[in-house]
Amino acid sequence: EYPSTKAQAERLVLQANDSTLCTLAIRPHLIWGPGDPHLVPRILKKANNNRLMMVGEGRNQVDMIYIDNAVSAHLKAALAPNKNVAGKAYFVSDDDPVILWKWINTFLNRMGLSKVKRRISYGNAMRLGALLEGIYGFFRLKSEPPMTRFLASQLATSHYFDISKAKKDFDYQPLVSQEEGINRLIHSLKSSSPGY
Repeated sequence: EYPSTKAQAERLVLQANDSTLCTLAIRPHLIWGPGDPHLVPRILKKANNNRLMMVGEGRNQVDMIYIDNAVSAHLKAALAPNKNVAGKAYFVSDDDPVILWKWINTFLNRMGLSKVKRRISYGNAMRLGALLEGIYGFFRLKSEPPMTRFLASQLATSHYFDISKAKKDFDYQPLVSQEEGINRLIHSLKSSSPGY
């Protein structure tokens, strides 16, 4: 339901654009960096509990966006002339797709943790996700299943996007490179958790 409701909300926002209200949609993908409450903590928790498993072949490329770059994109879009951006949707990213599992293993290595060695095929992850979704739904469990079909898809397939429209319409350019971003993230995590 997550991507479906997100798409519905975006349609409503863009349909609301008119001469009295300028609306646009920004589509950041996999926001990461210091303070991230979603991606990084989940990776670390699963890695620390030896529950992180590579889904698929491990060669899928994905777009990510460092938090400072996401903020910059929103500010630039908000300050752009209405005629440039009104009623449009924009993908934004670090403009440097990563091989997801290589990025995860590099991050874990820099944190002093073991690389991901266990693997599950994409097909089996999808079947497991469907089964767990059914079980959690049937028993009305409030917590999130450890695997869902959406998660399996995100972890195993390539998904990266053309950001040229954002560059053209509101001069978006990533401010922080992947390398600088990972350095800042590692520094932040090690500063807040000296045990790493």
